[in-house]
Amino acid sequence: MPLVTRWTGPLASAVLALLVLAPVAALLWHAGHADFSHWQHLATHVLPSASRNTLWLLLGVGVFVCVIGTGTAWLVTAYRFPGRNVLVWALLLPMAMPSYVIAYAYLDLLHPIGPVQSLVRDLLGYASPRDFRLPDIRSLPGAVLLLGLVLYPYVYLSARFMFMSQSASLMEAARTLGCSRAAAFWRVALPMARPAVVIGLTLALLETLNDIGASEFLGVRTMTVAVYNTWVTRSDLGGAAQIALLMLLLVVALILLERRARKRQRFATTQRMRPMAPHVLHGASAALALVLGSVPVILGFLAPAGYLLAAALQRLSQTDSGISQALWQSLFNTVLLAAMVTVLTLACGLLLTWQARLLVTGRRAGWATACARIASLGYAVPGTILAIGLLAPMALIDQSISWLVQQPSLWLMGSSAAIVLACSLRFLAIPVGGIEAGLTRIAPSLEQASRSLGHSTLSTLWRVHLPLLRPAMAAAALLVFVDAMKELPATLLLRPLNFETLATSLYAEASRGTYEEGAIAALAIVAAGLLPVILLARTRLAIDAGRAHVPPDSAVARIHASQVQAA
Repeated sequence: MPLVTRWTGPLASAVLALLVLAPVAALLWHAGHADFSHWQHLATHVLPSASRNTLWLLLGVGVFVCVIGTGTAWLVTAYRFPGRNVLVWALLLPMAMPSYVIAYAYLDLLHPIGPVQSLVRDLLGYASPRDFRLPDIRSLPGAVLLLGLVLYPYVYLSARFMFMSQSASLMEAARTLGCSRAAAFWRVALPMARPAVVIGLTLALLETLNDIGASEFLGVRTMTVAVYNTWVTRSDLGGAAQIALLMLLLVVALILLERRARKRQRFATTQRMRPMAPHVLHGASAALALVLGSVPVILGFLAPAGYLLAAALQRLSQTDSGISQALWQSLFNTVLLAAMVTVLTLACGLLLTWQARLLVTGRRAGWATACARIASLGYAVPGTILAIGLLAPMALIDQSISWLVQQPSLWLMGSSAAIVLACSLRFLAIPVGGIEAGLTRIAPSLEQASRSLGHSTLSTLWRVHLPLLRPAMAAAALLVFVDAMKELPATLLLRPLNFETLATSLYAEASRGTYEEGAIAALAIVAAGLLPVILLARTRLAIDAGRAHVPPDSAVARIHASQVQAA
């Protein structure tokens, strides 16, 4: 192996792992050097309500996504009815709706003088909102409902994979022993699917902790909102770091609970399993199944997306200038930012996984694998915590660059490079998991043949690995690009002056209450989010067409493996 490969690759892998660990070390430093006189105020007036709201939000969202995700997964797997083939992929559509976008949409839809409540009052004969109004969506139950509607697909996807891979003989044995269909589900299918359900639940709860826009829009003061307000409003970086550390402990606790919940869950077979045949429904039962399966799709995607489309068209019809120049600039910034994050994460993910592939034995093999695992931890860290933790490392880098060029300036913190770095560290787990899954499908004999023909390691990577890794890298690039477009917390906290993305523009418009102005930005974010959903849906249809088991090299398997590995 050339000297540049032997030493440069492992060194770069170690640097990437240290970059992921640096925010945590910086948080500890900020928290330890903070003025603890503020801590009494935080502990008395901020943390009790923020902790209580966060725990209730996690509990509510957890119950909601488990019930809806597992229920819909079993419905479309165990039963066949008219419209079922559409529901199989339509139930994935809420994944395209970021939490802050659905909160933004429903705030206007369910406003006391909004279209829904106005229609209800007209039907009931009331003339004024003072006479009749629906419960306010700006509440903790409202946040649970809206977050659950966009996060249940995590559980749906995991549970459906598990239900499809279960053997029909197990369910048939339960039925022959006198179990009804409902009893067989509770006593056989659900216990076997519990590891997958727990994985999806953990991902949903991590996304709930990362949320800042929906919680703030809905008036729920969670720990994430407390971190943002403590840093931005009160200019107390040390206090924000102390709250962020508590959040990080909560994240670690969630991951440890997930690991413990499926520690002893092992199911294996040496025979090719026959998938269970769906039970055909007719008449009222089929209609009820279609309605139950359609409600999450309507509430989680069709209603808010329809509102955004109508509001965007109304906004465009009211002005002769069309889309404002500021929004075009936000769109350009968003695409440019997402493209840079995608290129950087793909390059780093390829480096990490390629090093682990090269060093398959020896002491350095364990080192390369450990670096890849550490670099994947960023996905489990909420964007707010990551942004605060990166302040000290980026300030140190800025000082070092200024010393080298003898020109003081904010090289990282004063530009979009800070956002690119934060998003890259957060989403690095996606290409690491996807490319690693793709590399496992490449036989070592191909590399050996290439080396025997005189090709170097780099030439083998270029001529053998990269062409075969193209599907895995394309799927990872798509996911990273869309996630970077939707990222709000890190972008909101690290953006330089006069730098807006679609997400921050929408946040600003919602904060001002000018919902029509932000509808176009929200619609663009949703349209971008549809891309990975289409990819997932196409793979789902291919699986349903003739394969009971998820192909290990399919786009869905790689996507889900990267998310699970991140947790």
